[in-house]
Amino acid sequence: MVVLSVPAEVTVILLDIEGTTTPIAFVKDILFPYIEDHVKEYLQTHWEEEECQQDVSLLRKQAEEDAHLDGAVPIPAASGDGEDDRERMIQAVVDNVCWQMSLDRKTTALKQLQGHMWRAAFKAGLMKAEFFEDVVPAVRKWREAGMKVYVYSSGSVEAQKLLFGHSTEGDVLELFDGHFDTKIGHKVESESYRKIASSIGCSTSNIFLFLISAPCPWLLTHGSVCTPRARPRYGE
Repeated sequence: MVVLSVPAEVTVILLDIEGTTTPIAFVKDILFPYIEDHVKEYLQTHWEEEECQQDVSLLRKQAEEDAHLDGAVPIPAASGDGEDDRERMIQAVVDNVCWQMSLDRKTTALKQLQGHMWRAAFKAGLMKAEFFEDVVPAVRKWREAGMKVYVYSSGSVEAQKLLFGHSTEGDVLELFDGHFDTKIGHKVESESYRKIASSIGCSTSNIFLFLISAPCPWLLTHGSVCTPRARPRYGE
């Protein structure tokens, strides 16, 4: 991430994660496979915990909304059949999660469970986030220049904080002024960027955007206000 010169009115840098701060290979080859490989074990271990049940309830609600989609996997409610019922529900959740991930879906329900699983893995020292070598120096330079730096990713805010708090560069959370996820809107929706600007308390013309992993309609309507970085990093 070359420290590009930005227009004088820019006071905020807004960064994506996948392909921007973090190699796509880390996301695709480490983070996502970890979920698919360990989701059943995680559910079996944490099933009785309130947080896990909240995750399952949110996934069940999403499954109900997805019922009209081809291949959608329903998640049944408890029927009171004891251990067999529990295992049946766990398997349904596993199948639903894998189905959503096979379609590269970004639902809040899926992201919430993934975030909780990654939290357990990071805190146990099972993985550390990887950044491109120029990311931390670039962020430091922007901050030294008086700019604020925010993160906007389809991954949950909790998952974002885990990445920046448990990385090969150490804990770099203090370098970021805030985080946004799909709760504020999807990256392909222009309204999301208006909401972010409002939340930060600045004009949209003050924001400089590095967004690599999704097309940005904001670019089409606001030109250089949301300028992506100079070159994609997919192959790096």
